[in-house]
Amino acid sequence: MPTTSPQAALIVGAGDATGGAIAKRFAREGLIACVTRRSADKLAPLVDEISASGGQARGFASDARKEEDVVALVEQIEREVAPIDVMVFNIGANVPCSILDETARKYFKIWEMACFSGFLVGREVAKRMVARGHGTIIFTGATAGLRGSANFAAFAGAKHALRALAQSMARELGPRNVHVAHVVVDGAIDTAFIRDNFPERYATKEQDGILNPDHIADNYWHLHQQPRDAWTHELDLRPWQERW
Repeated sequence: MPTTSPQAALIVGAGDATGGAIAKRFAREGLIACVTRRSADKLAPLVDEISASGGQARGFASDARKEEDVVALVEQIEREVAPIDVMVFNIGANVPCSILDETARKYFKIWEMACFSGFLVGREVAKRMVARGHGTIIFTGATAGLRGSANFAAFAGAKHALRALAQSMARELGPRNVHVAHVVVDGAIDTAFIRDNFPERYATKEQDGILNPDHIADNYWHLHQQPRDAWTHELDLRPWQERW
C-alpha cells in the first residue's frame, strides 16, 4: 500500500539492474526513491523512468567511500526530500584476481567499496532511524560472504566483513525497532553484462536459470514490509538450478 506521509527509500549503488529494480519497486509503493552513484548523469534514465511511471525519484552524485559525502548525502535527503524509512546498500565490487597477482591497492579498494562504504551509510541512516524509532536497513550480500573461493580473496573478505557488519547492527538496532537484513544473492542476474559475456549462462533465462532483478526487488520490498514479530535477518536468493 502507498505510504500516507512522504518517506524516502535510499538506494546506494543504483545501477542499471538490481539497484534500479529496487528503486522502481519502492517508488511504486509510494516512497520517494533517492538513488545514488558516483556519477549523477548515469542516474538520469532511471529517475526519468520512475517519474514517467508516476513515481517520485531523485538522483544524487555521491561517493559512498568518503565520510563527508555520506554525511552530506543523508543530511540533504532528510532536509530536502523526506525521512529515510529504508536504506538499501547495493554496491558490488566483484573483481576476481589470483592471490598471487593481487595488489594491496586493489584489495583495499574492493574492501572500501563493498564494506567500508556500507558502514558509513549504515551508521548515518541508523542515527535517524533510532531517533524516530523505526526503519529498515538492507545490505546486498553474496555467497562470497559465506565462503571464500579461488581468485575471490578480496571480494570474499569484503563481503564477509559486510555480513558481520549487518549481523552486529541487527543485534544492536533490532531491539530499537530498526530492521537490519542481509540478502545473499547467489547466481547470475539478468543483465547486459551476463548476456554479452556469458551467453551460455544467459541462455538459461527461459528456464528461470538466472535471477530476474524485478523478483529480487520484490523480496526487498517484502523484507521492508515484514511485521516485527517475524523479521527475517538473512535471506538467500538463488535460481532453482544454482549449485549450493
